[in-house]
Amino acid sequence: MSAVSTHRTKTYIFVFLLVLLGSVGNTILSKGMKNVGDVQISHFSSLAASLLHIVSSGTIWLGIACMLLFFVCHMLVLSWADYSFVMPFQALAYALVPLFGYLFLGDRVAATRWAGIVVIVAGVILINRTPARTTHPPELPLTPPFDSSLGPSLGASVGPH
Repeated sequence: MSAVSTHRTKTYIFVFLLVLLGSVGNTILSKGMKNVGDVQISHFSSLAASLLHIVSSGTIWLGIACMLLFFVCHMLVLSWADYSFVMPFQALAYALVPLFGYLFLGDRVAATRWAGIVVIVAGVILINRTPARTTHPPELPLTPPFDSSLGPSLGASVGPH
């Protein structure tokens, strides 16, 4: 497999993980917060009780873990592909979130919302027909820079020039 093919494959795998982890994480967080109930912010004592319930919820921590993994994937993908490629692909989460809400949270999803989701997916399909990266990554030095007053760098030749 060529380097370009490997780069493209890992980009698509992590974009898929990015969309999946973000959608699953948000769905799990929503479930956890529904279990907590309405957070009252009018009185400190009710806010403190809600916060205690939130931080002691395994469901919420699972959602946070998914969101942290989403963030790691997001950073990796942004290092491999253009921002203008990655962000529209993230729009696929707009298709998964209502589906997960319908399947796991009992949300009602109107037909007009599903029609909008079809438009979003069509847009992502169009974006997929473009290269993931149109810019070149910066060249990294092979050796760390050293202060020349301390002697030659590891990559420099020693002797007369």
